[in-house]
Amino acid sequence: MHSSVFLDKSNEIIRPALLWCDGRTTEECREITRTVGEKQLSEWVANPALEGFTLPKVLWLRKHEPAAFARLEKVVLAKDYIRYRLTGALASEPSDASATLMYDTAHMRWSEPIMRAMGLDLRLLPEVGASTEVLGTISRQTAKAIGLTEGTPVVGGGADNACGAVGVGLVAPGEAVASWGTSGTVLTPTSEPQVDPAMRAHTFCHVVPNTWYLMGAMLTAGGAFAWCKRELAKELASKRNVDLLLNREAERIAPGAEGVTFLPYLQGERTPHRDASARAAFTGLSLAHTRAHMSRAVIEGICFGLRDSLEILRSLTKSIERVLVTGGGAKSAFVRKMQADVYGLPVVRVNREEGPAFGAALLAAVGVGAFSNLASACQRTLRRLEPEQYDPRIHAAYDAPYARYRALYPALKSLPL
Repeated sequence: MHSSVFLDKSNEIIRPALLWCDGRTTEECREITRTVGEKQLSEWVANPALEGFTLPKVLWLRKHEPAAFARLEKVVLAKDYIRYRLTGALASEPSDASATLMYDTAHMRWSEPIMRAMGLDLRLLPEVGASTEVLGTISRQTAKAIGLTEGTPVVGGGADNACGAVGVGLVAPGEAVASWGTSGTVLTPTSEPQVDPAMRAHTFCHVVPNTWYLMGAMLTAGGAFAWCKRELAKELASKRNVDLLLNREAERIAPGAEGVTFLPYLQGERTPHRDASARAAFTGLSLAHTRAHMSRAVIEGICFGLRDSLEILRSLTKSIERVLVTGGGAKSAFVRKMQADVYGLPVVRVNREEGPAFGAALLAAVGVGAFSNLASACQRTLRRLEPEQYDPRIHAAYDAPYARYRALYPALKSLPL
């Protein structure tokens, strides 16, 4: 999602892709905001200018690598380039296109006004088809190279989080899904393109027809736990199930980690702060604290970051009754229970662990007629497991640690790095 693949007139790659987590485009984001203004951004593309999006990367290429930009014929997203390699067809679909900052999310078309304002040609962008539409077939060359059958249909697909929502059956408003990958997200579908007035949450197209979603994103969720494991538990590296061992250590510590707080902004933050220069911190440490306290604080910090997004979505929709979970946060009973207690909502997982990959498979199945629509596909292939209920007393016990967490960013923001 967001990652940019730059192609020349022969559809050859010009330079290595700039990925979703690449933060080099801060000045280009400022340029977009100065040129267009946040109000116009909200109306034209439903989102603020952020480093992860594709448009700032195109502007970066124009400014910093003019020779490469002079060769630029098309900019596409990562999964759309893979589909091109499979089929020879260049196209995109609404869920990924709406996350480029070049797509009119409300009207589901490329935004001519923003491209004109930034001095870019609409011809840089591919055609857009539906997420469940067949947008190409396996070419003879690909069939020979990798063994798939020539003519096999390849559907539009979707952005990772949109596919993740389908992978747990979230295709209609009323619930949310929290996803832990390297980054972390909370999203909830909407029946119309609703925009956060403060532009803290994103508004993207869902892979479900005539459906959108609001999403909050933290840039380091599972990535923060992986960092903790790598740097704080090196002596466990040779053991199996290191994640489980760290979870067991953390589980022995009371909620709030006895005053230790972890701010998980290891590579900046998106929701709610929109600050690529934000950085992480441990606070409250004493000689009495151990790695177990720090591990607990890291997991709590991830949950608090996702709660930031959840609180924004709840204020905008008023209709979230439970949170479905996918990714790393769904695998551990301890982490599922912590999420329920931090969010103050039941947490539910499904009988599939493949997450976004399973959602993408359902898109393909609908695209070739195995199911009539995504709702039917989810109903016939997914089953919800027993929900993890939250404890009201523990939820209340998190009030002070969460308030401490929320106070850290503004307190540290003024300090030089």
